[in-house]
Amino acid sequence: MPELDRRHRLVVLVICCSSLFVVSMDATIVNLALPSIQTDLDASVTALQWTVDAYTLTLASLLLLAGSTADRVGRRRVFRIGLLLFGVGSLLCSIAPTAGALVAFRVVQALGGAMLNPVAMSIIVTVFTDPRERARAIGAWASVIGLSMALGPLVGGALVDTVGWRSIFWLNVPVVLVATAAATRWVPESRAAHPRRLDPVGQLLVTVLLGGAVFAIIEGPARGWASPWVLGAAVLAAAALGALVPWELRRAEPLIDPRFFRSVPFAGATVVAVCAFVCLSGFLFVNALYLQVARGYSPLHAGLLTLPMAAMMAVLPSVSGRLVGSRGTRIPLVVGGAALALSGAVLLFLRTDSPLWLPITAYVVFGVGFGMINPPITTTAVSGMPAAQAGVASAVASTSRQVGAALGVAVIGSLVTSSVVGPLGPGLAAASHAGWGVVIGCGVAVVVLGVLTTGEWARGTARRSAELISA
Repeated sequence: MPELDRRHRLVVLVICCSSLFVVSMDATIVNLALPSIQTDLDASVTALQWTVDAYTLTLASLLLLAGSTADRVGRRRVFRIGLLLFGVGSLLCSIAPTAGALVAFRVVQALGGAMLNPVAMSIIVTVFTDPRERARAIGAWASVIGLSMALGPLVGGALVDTVGWRSIFWLNVPVVLVATAAATRWVPESRAAHPRRLDPVGQLLVTVLLGGAVFAIIEGPARGWASPWVLGAAVLAAAALGALVPWELRRAEPLIDPRFFRSVPFAGATVVAVCAFVCLSGFLFVNALYLQVARGYSPLHAGLLTLPMAAMMAVLPSVSGRLVGSRGTRIPLVVGGAALALSGAVLLFLRTDSPLWLPITAYVVFGVGFGMINPPITTTAVSGMPAAQAGVASAVASTSRQVGAALGVAVIGSLVTSSVVGPLGPGLAAASHAGWGVVIGCGVAVVVLGVLTTGEWARGTARRSAELISA
């Protein structure tokens, strides 16, 4: 591929970041629309959980496959297909006649989204060959993730309140059309010199594992934990996990190399990503129901109340990134984990008639915690990894984020809604305390992992793992 001039490279960066913006924002923008969707489509709480999780679960299952496919058949080609599929899925979601149709169309949307995130990163790495310029481009990419996820609830609330819940999906269509045209004109085609082999069996096992686990958790409270459907899904997930590790160990180029997890920083980053996004997705899901169903606020008012959290999530990643560069990942992880735990502890005092300063205080502290944690995750994951495996390690970290997002809605959503006594609104505040307990536990886990994964012993395991993988 010929060297591009600086202006051309910046245009490519803007195109890639625009795709990331709509995909990441779509993971959070739906939350404040959930009560309106419930009323308009007569959806159950379980259907609302699937509206969120159908998207994040599909992303989690297919990110690695999409990345390796793009390396083989062409990154621009897969990127453009992903944009168009994401746009079609968004359009279908906006006209969904039933809750079941909406869930199905969210899967279509996520199929496109899975082709955008890892592929756009590969395009950026290919186009920006200078290490310093590449670092700045990746930094801009990371900032877009935080900004889009932070703006999701605010933009969603404003659109739902003024136009209706279907408008949150219309928003994606013009962005996708412009990005597709721009990609055709500006993004050069590229492929990996030695693309990784596809691993269809590993992909199937990962999909069954994630899908079975999330199905059992979401459907358990409604169908009963002894239901054949729930037990069958749990057994399938366990069997897939039991088969996945030996299968991947036998392959020369596995979808997920189990040897990566011998590196304590890598394994710790994976768990931190899951914990952080369990907190975020569960928090947004329950908070949307609390503010609108329990407190009776409009979607716009609910979005405005979360603005302090959004501000922290947008501003603090750059602070965290500078700390990572100068002092390492321990301080951001410990501070972030402690803030998440503190926000959960504050919300344990939440009641339906609590003064607004209490939830707003928790929102600010939560935003501080998440804003500090997200940037170090990828840095910790690739710490000590061979250069040839850094991309795969980063992709696994991104997958872990989506796994956490799916589990957060499944676990915290099911804990809270199954604990409600009587109508959802009046009993939601008291029932939410079980969910805030999970947030506290995840925050404490991040603090512990922030200490354990950043010491000399942990770095030694990363070096030994890198030697094993490179051998």
